Amino acid sequence: MTFNDVLEIKNGRNQKAVENPDGRYPIYGSGGIIGHSDDYICEAGTVIVGRKGSINNPIFVGEPFWNVDTAFGLTAKKDVLLPRYLYYFCMHFDFERLNKAVTIPSLTKSDLLKIEILLPDLNEQQNVVDKLQEVERIMLLHQEAITKLDEIIKARFVEMFGDPVSNPKGWPMPPIEDVVSPEKNALKAGPFGSALKKEYYVESGYKIYGQEQVISGDSNYGDYYIDEERYKQLENCAVQAGDVLISLVGTYGKLLIMPDCFEPGIINPRLMKITFDKSKVNPYYFQHYFQSDSLKRSLADNTHGGTMDILNLGIVRKLKMPLPPIELQNKFVDFVVQADKSKSVVQKSLDKMQLLFDSLMQQYFG
Repeated sequence: MTFNDVLEIKNGRNQKAVENPDGRYPIYGSGGIIGHSDDYICEAGTVIVGRKGSINNPIFVGEPFWNVDTAFGLTAKKDVLLPRYLYYFCMHFDFERLNKAVTIPSLTKSDLLKIEILLPDLNEQQNVVDKLQEVERIMLLHQEAITKLDEIIKARFVEMFGDPVSNPKGWPMPPIEDVVSPEKNALKAGPFGSALKKEYYVESGYKIYGQEQVISGDSNYGDYYIDEERYKQLENCAVQAGDVLISLVGTYGKLLIMPDCFEPGIINPRLMKITFDKSKVNPYYFQHYFQSDSLKRSLADNTHGGTMDILNLGIVRKLKMPLPPIELQNKFVDFVVQADKSKSVVQKSLDKMQLLFDSLMQQYFG
């Protein structure tokens, strides 16, 4: 059957006339909730598909809602099609193949109505929905467990050390530059100017570490290299095991600690590196200090830039950090290691459930 046979498409409309922050009904765009309103267009159980923008990100809405003009509401004819079955079908369907726009991805109502859907009877649809919802339920429990472990780590940090900005436990507060290694270039930003142009990149050699590694949390990610001659010229920007790499531009404040085994290389201009004096600072203690919510808020007040936020070396150099005894830092890090082991077990189980979900989606809708 076609979408024209089994559902109705409700066009979105401008929300200005009904918008109300205290309104009863959510307002949806193609990417999710963007406000609230006093009226609704679509009934509960409608699937949202983007008309423009996020066209390949269907959303199931279990309550009445208003959709804006960039989002279609797909309402199933329940005598032949279950709303949740429609949602899972849309999750699997590649709407990008219907996109005819050159710039902003777009869909037309006429093209949507032509989509063909293989439709079993309602009992079989319900069986498919039940299985997929059960897998999703288990996945959600796993995700909640990982979130809970992260919350426990944060709570443990505050319990042991207090808030890192207000420092209620009265730890010494030296600036970062006073607790780095005495060796040269222990606190260093990547090379600027013409020292590291793309024309210097080669297929193999010494790795260039940038935001892609820091944001992904994986030092193995990426494949940009320079040759030995260029590396020797930029050796003051070289990384070593235990170095803390921090992103400075755009997605600033992200952090990666270099593992014991890594490819020799340098940082690019969007990063800085810190080599701590290990007798004073455990890099993993610094990681949780630096990524604490209160410090992020404090840093947000000190970032600046024209089109994007910038965190510079000078700000980090003078940043004052609570410095508990190294033994206490190590004790906290041992706790984190154990929590991370639990997270790893849960993550592996979550990955298996995701594979099962993908397999079932392929089986039912492939």
